[in-house]
Formats: sequence, structure tokens, C-alpha cells
Amino acid sequence: MTALAPVVWGTTYLTTTTFLPPGHPLLIATVRALPAGFILLLVARRLPTGSWWWRSWALGALNFTVFFGCLFIAADRLPGGVAAVVGGIQPLIVAVLGWRILSERLTVVTIIAGTAGVIGVGLIVAPGDAALDPVGVAAALSGAVSMAVGTVLTKRWGAGQPPLAVTAWQLLAGGILLAALTAVVEPPPDALPTAPQLGAYAYLTLVGTALAYVLWFRGVRSLPTHLPAFVGLLSPVVAVVLGLVVAGETLSALQAVGLVTVLASVTAAVAQPRTRASNVPPVGLEPTLKRF
Repeated sequence: MTALAPVVWGTTYLTTTTFLPPGHPLLIATVRALPAGFILLLVARRLPTGSWWWRSWALGALNFTVFFGCLFIAADRLPGGVAAVVGGIQPLIVAVLGWRILSERLTVVTIIAGTAGVIGVGLIVAPGDAALDPVGVAAALSGAVSMAVGTVLTKRWGAGQPPLAVTAWQLLAGGILLAALTAVVEPPPDALPTAPQLGAYAYLTLVGTALAYVLWFRGVRSLPTHLPAFVGLLSPVVAVVLGLVVAGETLSALQAVGLVTVLASVTAAVAQPRTRASNVPPVGLEPTLKRF
């Protein structure tokens, strides 16, 4: 179930670059996050309490405001596959942070797999005939770091809270911050959205954000933190394939080696024998545990 989220995210790059107007990455991010948060809040019917008021703003900023802003800046300035694959550094960051903050195991296989993912990213980004904009690459890397920190903190703080509600709170907080940032730094579009653009916005909001992030944070809660991060590399795989098949992008031999390296790193990380994180109860067993 968790793997469905990055598969869907892999389609958002092509959706953005094909249907949505360039030059408005923050507006696109706002339209994607804020309505999804309201929809999920209506479904969850639960407001944050206590420390979750400030935690929602902190996680919303990391997982959505910074991440979405960087994501759409990268998608606006880079080929879709390249923008997605730059995020390959995220699993290694999450694995290290999970070890330091959550006391999760950091195995040699995880380190090697994470390093292989970074090498694969380097092979894909550095060579080839794709136009690599430095601002776009920096934005993609910054987004990966921001979401890595947000993912680990969501795991640390999220025990005992329903993933649906936690996702809604983060999306609303992140969307409000994005709206304020958009109003300050980005000019409004010159024309009203067309029917295809409205369809693209609806897809990004309902499927690419609301559904995908509920599945994602459910996986973050249920699995050792580094596993969703590694599975997240399915997003660049989907983005690269769609870029080749639909958008007519090209892939050099060295970039193909990089893509295979990334896939190998995901396989090695997911195939490891693992135990459930000791500090987080299995989803669905909280009432049983509370009785003891």
C-alpha cells in the first residue's frame, strides 16, 4: 500500500509540465495542498489538540511548504525524470536520522544501499544531454532534505494519532503557509485556468496529494522509517519511464546505469530481514496495548 504513493507521485511531474502553466510553482503547490487538507479534515472530523497545534505547523512546513515549493520549482526548471531522481539522496538521510533520533537500526546493507542510491542519482543527473538548471537541482535536493526531516519527525510524534487526521493537519498548515508565500513572492497568472488545467489540478489534489499522502504516512507509521524512503524511489522510476514514453525525453547509457543502480538500492533495502520498530505499536493494536 505504501508503494502506491510514490508510484502516483511519479506521474505528477509529467502532469505538471504537460498541463499546468510554467512560472507559477508556488501557486500550483498551494492549490494542490490546501484543498486536499480541507477534504481530509472533513473525512477525519478531528482537530489537533495540545502540542499537535504547533507540531502540525512544523510538519506542514517541512513536508509540504518547503517540499512542495522545491518540488514544483524543480519540475518547472528540470526534465521530469531528473527532477524526481535527484530525490534519491532522501533514503540515506532518513536512515541516518532514524538511527540518531528514533534509535532504529542502521545496518551496513542500508548504508551501502543508500550510498548506491546517491551514486545512481549522480549518474543520472551529471551526464546526458538534458538541460540541468542549477537552481532546479538545488531545489530538488532541498526538497528531499526537508521531507526526510519531516518524515522522521512524523514517525517520532505520530504514534497514537490516526494517519488520516495527521495528514489533514499537515496539509492544511503547509497549504496556508504556501498561500502566504505565494501571495508575497509570485505574480498571479495572466488568465483563468482552462478545462485541462482544472483536470490536472483535480488529479494532483485528490489522487497525487490526498490519497497518496494518507497511504504514505500510514506506511511511515507502520514500517521502519527508512523503508518508505527507499520505496519512495519508485517515484523517479515511474517519472523516467513516463518521460521516455510520453514526453520523448532521452536517456543516455550512463544514466541507464544510474537508474539500474537506484533500483538495486531499493531492492537491497526492502529485502533486508527486519523487525517492527520497538517504540511504535502496530497499526490497529493500540486498544489492546492500552489495556495492559
